[in-house]
Amino acid sequence: MARPELAATFVRPPQYDIAVIGGGLIGAAAALAAAREGRRVLLLDRAVPKAISGRFGMDIRNVSLSPASRILLESLGAWGNFDCAPFTGMQVWEEQGTAALSFSAQEVGRTELGWIVENATLVAALWAALSRAEAADVEVGETLSALTPNPDHVLLETEKSRYTAALVVGTDGAFSAVRRLLGVDTSSYPTGHDALVTILSTQQAHESIARQRFLLDGPLALLPSTHPQRVSVVWSQSPAEAERRLALSDAQFCREIEVATEYQLGQVEAVDDRYSFALNQHLVRSFNPSQRVLLLGDAARVLHPLAGLGANVGFEDVRDFAARLAQLPATADAGTAGIWNTYARQRRARALVMLSLMTALRRVYAQDDPYLQWIRSIGVRLTSQFEPLKKQVIREALGLGPLARSW
Repeated sequence: MARPELAATFVRPPQYDIAVIGGGLIGAAAALAAAREGRRVLLLDRAVPKAISGRFGMDIRNVSLSPASRILLESLGAWGNFDCAPFTGMQVWEEQGTAALSFSAQEVGRTELGWIVENATLVAALWAALSRAEAADVEVGETLSALTPNPDHVLLETEKSRYTAALVVGTDGAFSAVRRLLGVDTSSYPTGHDALVTILSTQQAHESIARQRFLLDGPLALLPSTHPQRVSVVWSQSPAEAERRLALSDAQFCREIEVATEYQLGQVEAVDDRYSFALNQHLVRSFNPSQRVLLLGDAARVLHPLAGLGANVGFEDVRDFAARLAQLPATADAGTAGIWNTYARQRRARALVMLSLMTALRRVYAQDDPYLQWIRSIGVRLTSQFEPLKKQVIREALGLGPLARSW
């Protein structure tokens, strides 16, 4: 809620050039980027991010990182000193249809297509880099309760403290407090899916191949880990099926996923703890809802995970944010720059393209009409056989193609 009487008594310069709300992957990266531009930065979060570890001792959550995301993380000093699983190929096939796609890093002259990293591992690397950034302060254990934009600053209030910043960057996830406190208009795009996530121990090695099968009820992805015979699962499905599969015994679940993946990795020997969550896409009306407030990452848009774009598109936000911040003199007021309007328009346009693509892919692969399946199979075969098109598709997916780099 707004506190006009507090705002009216403000006479000193803001304590911080930039306050970042939310210390997950995107928030920590944004704070690092701002600190590296010489800005005084506050990172505010209610708690230090923690791993959701199961019986295998791995974080159940993981992210697929593109080469473009790695370039950003390297520039922030947050790459290395942690284990990650490079994947050198991808296999995509479907429940009904006769065509399949396979991609390899060699086709585009690379040694890998990307990396699978445990969420907690990457967050820890970003926070470690933040601890070395002299211009960054990190405050945890505080929940944002009020946010008041003013002509020359933004007032932030928690149960314990008050802070002022020239620019606020909301990176506090799908249920963003920044978005809620400002009353930002947000459009929802229901998927009708829940995501069931877990980790499998398999009979055969994954061989650094990421696999995805499009089932009629939703896509199922098997992502390689640093362990040669363990893969992470992201299975999009109806809420009813997710509830049913969560209630299965481990042995029953293992048998179902063996059938669903056509025994690509042989028998499933063990399964970790299982979790599910609703897949609710959304998009804000503006990434710059107030002159001195920006929204990045899931606070601005949430995408269906079928293409593994969530974190990578969020890191695109950070890359663009950092590039535009670098255009300003170090002493310039970060919140008055007209560049944020352009930033907001371009990032929202990119999000609309991604949302449309995710919706189209889900609908195309959910069709059980034989004629439409035949047309789909022809399109997949043509893509697979026409090398220039296939290579371009791979480059765009890696974030290195001209379309991906134009945003």
